[in-house]
Amino acid sequence: MKVPFVSFLPIEKELDKELRNAFERVYKNSWYILGKEDEAFEKAFAKYCDAKYCIGVGNGLDALMLSLKSLGIKSGDEVIVPSNTYIATALAVTYVGATPIFVEPDICTYNINPELIEEKITSKTKAIMPVHLYGQPCDMEAIMDIAKKYNLYVVEDCAQAHGAKYKGKIIGSFGDAAGFSFYPGKNLGALGDAGAAVTNNKELADKIRAMGNYGSDYKYHHIYHGNNSRLDEMQAAFLSAKLPHLDKMNEERRKTAKKYMEGITNPDIILPFVPDYAEPVWHVFSVRCKKRDDLAEYLAENEISTNKHYPIPMHLQECYKDLNIPKGSLPIAEEISATELSLPMFYGITDEQIDFVVEMINKFI
Repeated sequence: MKVPFVSFLPIEKELDKELRNAFERVYKNSWYILGKEDEAFEKAFAKYCDAKYCIGVGNGLDALMLSLKSLGIKSGDEVIVPSNTYIATALAVTYVGATPIFVEPDICTYNINPELIEEKITSKTKAIMPVHLYGQPCDMEAIMDIAKKYNLYVVEDCAQAHGAKYKGKIIGSFGDAAGFSFYPGKNLGALGDAGAAVTNNKELADKIRAMGNYGSDYKYHHIYHGNNSRLDEMQAAFLSAKLPHLDKMNEERRKTAKKYMEGITNPDIILPFVPDYAEPVWHVFSVRCKKRDDLAEYLAENEISTNKHYPIPMHLQECYKDLNIPKGSLPIAEEISATELSLPMFYGITDEQIDFVVEMINKFI
């Protein structure tokens, strides 16, 4: 039995009519940038995130970068980020001229460990960027307490966690701003690149919007050194078609995760840990295994596709060699990078496929 790592076919088949109607609507209107579709999606997504404002942008990286830039973070500043995350988190900091300061995760949750943040705070620290990795919320109460104590901004990286909740409150509604990615593989995915920033601060929202539109508050009037990063009408229309189904799709992911958690009994496999405060949305179902590469090869031989998030930690990437962080300096991130394997997880995966994955993993020696 073939089990893909991810498949868009189930949701595209289910929403075929709605997606085609969205395309036809935009095509007939002949308006492709900053129009009614963008406005409608921004309003709906802001409401979904319990935020006052949403600004559509080109991708998730831009959502984070423009948020930092609009908060005034610049060269000479430092931003605390988790050592275990996708490279975009650190790149957003680099693109505004600041320096990413890596803090190790909790080995159980893979998210930034609040107990290790304060020791990394200096006079140059301006913000904390927690990442709700794999769709699991960070310990936001602890993080917000630290930010308040040291007068730091908080920009949440929600790229993998659309709809996740911390103590019953939706993520993205805690910090000064939050960045979302709508890359096709996300829980709420466009049919191309897309992203958004959300905030409850009108002044910040206006600045992010201007920053993403060439620094312009109105046509041909430029008040900032801005960027070109805007959510196009076609992707906004597709996202509007999918958004009403997001909670249902997330619930299906939770059911899949539950089956994995209850079915996988192989003692060599370390299953995800979910704290009491967290209501994850399982963008990724991540296990760990000391013989990760052997496990991945074994599953591939049985036609089960997997992925490794992320096999090279950020501080050991070639692009960050200038930070001079030697191997062994961030051992938890390195341990996760060497042992993590992501199992098939997508809306529409069948019970038979899940059972087959569980069976094969339990047979792995």
